Amino acid sequence: MKKVEAIVKPSKLEAIQKGLTAADIPCMTVMPVKGAGLQRGYSEIYRGTEKPMILLPKVMIICVVSDENLEKCIDVILDNASEGNIGDGKIFVYDVYDAVRIRNRERGGGAIK
Repeated sequence: MKKVEAIVKPSKLEAIQKGLTAADIPCMTVMPVKGAGLQRGYSEIYRGTEKPMILLPKVMIICVVSDENLEKCIDVILDNASEGNIGDGKIFVYDVYDAVRIRNRERGGGAIK
């Protein structure tokens, strides 16, 4: 099993969600996050004062998938999140040792289906 964390623009969330659902990967967790990377932020004028906006709003999508679905999950995120610009986001992949469904104590790959 693998854990996929994707940090993307909020405007891409709906397209990614539809793509993952169509690819039979409907389970995900979504969190609003803020961060800074190569995009470096921007300046905004608020009440006549210029304020640097260093941390930009993003969305983190977390999916735990089987090893067989890993490449499919990554491809869906890449296809729907990429504009070819700085600030499109990042994808991180981690190994998952185990998963347990609380309802019936099912473990392993069956717990993430």
